[in-house]
Amino acid sequence: MRQNDLLIRTFTFGVDCLKFLRTLPNDSESKLIRFQLGKSATSIGANYEESQAGSSKADFKNKVKIALREARESHFWLRVLEELDGYDSEEFKALLNESNELKNILAAIVNNTKL
Repeated sequence: MRQNDLLIRTFTFGVDCLKFLRTLPNDSESKLIRFQLGKSATSIGANYEESQAGSSKADFKNKVKIALREARESHFWLRVLEELDGYDSEEFKALLNESNELKNILAAIVNNTKL
């Protein structure tokens, strides 16, 4: 995978999560998850985008680590939604799968970046 592909995937994931969050009910649990998932899902792409202009390899790796933490958090909130409300749509499954794939890709970048 080229890094440009990952820029597109992280951006698309953030936007797709925001679109999905619009469909949640307006109860207190959903409001909490909407806020948390909205922040973490968009932060993945924002931090990966920032990593592309890192001032050093250490700066690059640090920004990717932040994106990885946000991907892990996004995956967590999606799993909470799955457990609470049993989401089973193709759209939801795609988000859950993509969050897992992004975690794995970002972890591989962190682990393979030599300082």
